[in-house]
Amino acid sequence: MQKKAVFVFSAIALLCFACVVPARAQFEQDASKGAAAGDNGPKMGSAQTKTIKIGVKIKAVGGPCRGIVASVPIPTDWPEQKVKAGEEDLSPGIHHVTYRTLEGGVKQMIITIPTLAAGEEAHALVSFEVTRSSLDPPEDTSIYKECAKEKLPKDVLSFLGPSPLIESTHPKITALAKETTEAKSDWEKIEAIYDTTREKIKYQNGAIKGALKGLTDGTGDCEELTSLFIALCRASGIPARSVWVPDHCYPEFYLVDGDGKGYWFPCQAAGSRALGGIPEHRPILQKGDNFRDPDRPKEKLRYVSEHLKATAAKGVGQPQVEFVREWE
Repeated sequence: MQKKAVFVFSAIALLCFACVVPARAQFEQDASKGAAAGDNGPKMGSAQTKTIKIGVKIKAVGGPCRGIVASVPIPTDWPEQKVKAGEEDLSPGIHHVTYRTLEGGVKQMIITIPTLAAGEEAHALVSFEVTRSSLDPPEDTSIYKECAKEKLPKDVLSFLGPSPLIESTHPKITALAKETTEAKSDWEKIEAIYDTTREKIKYQNGAIKGALKGLTDGTGDCEELTSLFIALCRASGIPARSVWVPDHCYPEFYLVDGDGKGYWFPCQAAGSRALGGIPEHRPILQKGDNFRDPDRPKEKLRYVSEHLKATAAKGVGQPQVEFVREWE
């Protein structure tokens, strides 16, 4: 998957503000979902800590710029990941930096710049310390079952429907899901979906095309392999979602134990075989694949990318922006 650490483009759009949580100190308010995994979930493996610098650099080109608001996704806590906000590097032109969390758990840093004179530059860069653990698969997979739809938690239920480029209701995908999982027990269904995905799509780096096109073409990279695995799971009644790390993505699926307690299990759709656990230490950027951003209300987002808005008016310049995401 081609995802770069630094992004550069110019943008002009109408200024509109969304509700934000004020102050960097509020970053830790959303850490509650990072509770330790339960006894029957995937086991924590080795941990590695990395520092990621995230933010934006902006220059006013062709005249002054006003009402600039940039939103930048940042990592947050998950059971296998802990995040600490560190040093802030804010130029004088930055009015404030705040944070908000979108439905689905994506956290964004919101950077507000009221005015930049022609040729003036401003930057806001924040360092985050991310400690990420690998996950080991469970020893006894026979205890895991599908969860009845009516018993699924609301936040899990949303991962049964289609998402951008995850066409889980398409007849070609539902037929393959039925053929793949017929007469198999719950974990056996996952294994069959995993093997079928890797058989149907041979790894080939290229442009993003999603589950259906990857299946039709028979080729794709981690995006297509992950999307097809998720689509087949959802078509089989098993919740599944994307996990995004730098330069890569992989899927997670949801099953419950004998007591009805649910767990998310990862697998490596593209790369070395890994099912139920994953030897991954790259920081988790996001989990999920169907988001709404208040700055782009008409769009369904597969991944919440960086975004810039500014006041559009006659005689003003254009903000030239460099979004920064650098990791050790």
